[in-house]
Amino acid sequence: MNVKQTLKIVAAAGTLLFSSLSFSAATNIGENDLAIGGYDPVAYFTKSKAVEGSAKYTATHDGAIYRFSNKKNRDLFNANADKYAPQFGGYCAMGVALNKKLDIDPTAFHIDDGKLYLNLNKDVQKKWLTDVDGYVVSAARIWSGIEDLSVEQANAED
Repeated sequence: MNVKQTLKIVAAAGTLLFSSLSFSAATNIGENDLAIGGYDPVAYFTKSKAVEGSAKYTATHDGAIYRFSNKKNRDLFNANADKYAPQFGGYCAMGVALNKKLDIDPTAFHIDDGKLYLNLNKDVQKKWLTDVDGYVVSAARIWSGIEDLSVEQANAED
């Protein structure tokens, strides 16, 4: 199965999963409005790895609750949330480049030009890494058209 087929299957499953959740269309939030599955967005930059956050250290941004592994990271985020928040509302960057809003695996991440990009899984991330610059351009163009759409609307087949 190739990446495009995998994305198509996951998009269909994601539509079913997300249709029962209530959340801001522009930000990928899960249960209890939690972003990035509870992972610390600052740690991607400071530790170059995915680190689970703690319910003890939280901040809100764009309707989502972010967790942090420590107070320092929370304070860094609060000082400049746009620097640390994931691109494309925390949806899979490759999915956005393909005109879809897909969930992410918090461990499938890449930082490029000071921006955090998350992907559906490690296989999709491998495809993303083959042309980050090109996919960023495509995703940025497409995001403006799907940002405010629900997951169901964004992932509907034409």
